Amino acid sequence: MNKEIIEIFTKIIQLLEIKGDKALIFKINAYKKAIFILNNLERENKKIEDIYNELGLAGIKKLGIGEKNAKKIEEFIKTSQKGSGKIKEFDKLQEETAIKQIITFYFESKGLGLQELKENAKKRKIIYSRFTKPAKQLLELAGSVEKAKQAITTVANWANSRKLDYAIETIFKKWLELDRLKPKEIVKKPFYNGLPMIYSEMKKKWFVISKSGEWLEYADKKEKMEWKIIE
Repeated sequence: MNKEIIEIFTKIIQLLEIKGDKALIFKINAYKKAIFILNNLERENKKIEDIYNELGLAGIKKLGIGEKNAKKIEEFIKTSQKGSGKIKEFDKLQEETAIKQIITFYFESKGLGLQELKENAKKRKIIYSRFTKPAKQLLELAGSVEKAKQAITTVANWANSRKLDYAIETIFKKWLELDRLKPKEIVKKPFYNGLPMIYSEMKKKWFVISKSGEWLEYADKKEKMEWKIIE
């Protein structure tokens, strides 16, 4: 259970960073401290649920975890006993930041990290609001943030393999083709002194194709063959 709570707290930090409120830095630091403590418990082979079952909320707080996060851990332990563990704040944050998550992921697919995205938005190089409407439409179309991210990844891989640029609107245009979009296959072909080569399955030999189209049997070492990517 330590690892499950660490994973949720880590995701909460990511969502708080996406949310972007400077006042949330204290919350983020509190989550980082809780993660540090839980990681130590994991290394010591101690379970947070055992501590809670023995000493209650006070036992969690005694570890150095603040009251608010101790209550979230308590919430997770109690809901885990009834089925799947949950933390309401995590679910709420996921809902609140859904549009921003999609926009952030879109820019990540183009090689722009969250910090750089924020700096560019601050300098007005990126007008963040311009992406809100298409991101909302994509969320409605996909049905969930995860499926929207999958769609972005599919289009990004397809476009990048062809050295094409893509806008967030490209996802809509390609929506009906998503299951057929594949990255362009990278093919390596053999050459010798700049001339293409071919392998004959019948003769089990390599041949060099001369400029005039003649097949010349290859007699040099295989190490001398040069493999080039053909796009």
